[in-house]
Amino acid sequence: MNIGILTLHLYLPGCSSLKEKRSRIKPLIHRLHREFNISVAEVDHQDKWKDAVIACALVSNENAHIHRSFLEIIHWIETSWQDINVVEENIEIV
Repeated sequence: MNIGILTLHLYLPGCSSLKEKRSRIKPLIHRLHREFNISVAEVDHQDKWKDAVIACALVSNENAHIHRSFLEIIHWIETSWQDINVVEENIEIV
């Protein structure tokens, strides 16, 4: 059994309040969970308006599957969510 963790540092240009930030992050988290069947949570920068860090977790029997899935998730966010910029990503497989 292999566990993968994808950590994404996101930049949300134009956010002027925490309420607006949450209204943009919550749908993303919900869609990631639904589309990719992964666990997702905002894990850092909860008090900053324009930054967010989310973590995605995936369990699989193959490292290659985890890596492919995470690359697909990154690409999906970059193409489907133009109002959110991926600043940094980190893939860790245990």
